[in-house]
Amino acid sequence: MQYGLVHIAAGDLLRAEIASGSENGKQAKEYMEKGQLVPNEIVVMMVKDRLLQPDSQENGWLLDGYPRSLSQATALKEFGFRPDLFIVLEVNEEILVERVVGRRLDPVTGKIYHLKYSPPETEEIAARLTQRFDDTEEKVKLRLQTHRQNVEAVLSMYEDITLKVNGNLRKEDVFAQIDDALTKLFEDRKLNSGSLAA
Repeated sequence: MQYGLVHIAAGDLLRAEIASGSENGKQAKEYMEKGQLVPNEIVVMMVKDRLLQPDSQENGWLLDGYPRSLSQATALKEFGFRPDLFIVLEVNEEILVERVVGRRLDPVTGKIYHLKYSPPETEEIAARLTQRFDDTEEKVKLRLQTHRQNVEAVLSMYEDITLKVNGNLRKEDVFAQIDDALTKLFEDRKLNSGSLAA
C-alpha cells in the first residue's frame, strides 16, 4: 500500500474465520446471510487482535468496513484505538448495488474483478471466478438497510475527523480525493512531530 499502512478489512477477517469452519465462523455466516451485523464479541476481538499485531502497531493501519455500529466504535475506543481520519464514501444506492452484485473473486490469485468495470483478462480467469455468498442483490439491500440504521451513530462519534468522499465517481477520482486527505494528514504529522522534537 502506498502509505505503508496495514490494510485491515473486517470482512476479510470474517470470511477467513468462516473458511476455517470455526464455531465463530459458523455463527458469523448465519448473520451475514441475513444481511445483519455479526455480533460484536466475534468481530471486535478479531479486529482488536489484528490491530495489536506488530506490523499494525509500527506502520499504522487502515481499518476497512469497521466500525459499523456505535457499539463497535465504542469498543475500539475502549481498547485505546482512535483513528486520525474517518472516511465515509457516499454512493447512490443503485450504483452500490450494481458494484457489489457484479463483483467477482479469482480464488487462485485473490484478485477482485467486476463484470462491467474491471472484467477478467482471459477466458481462463473468467471461468474460475466466484461470487461471495453475501453479494446477491437481496443480501446487499438487507446490508444497506442495516448500514443506514447504524451509520449516523458512528458518524456522531467521529464528527471532528470525518471526511465525506463522493464515491459515485470513477475509482481514480475517488482515490484522488482520499489521496489528498492522507497526504495532508501525513504532512501535518511530520510538521507536528518535527516541532515537538525541536
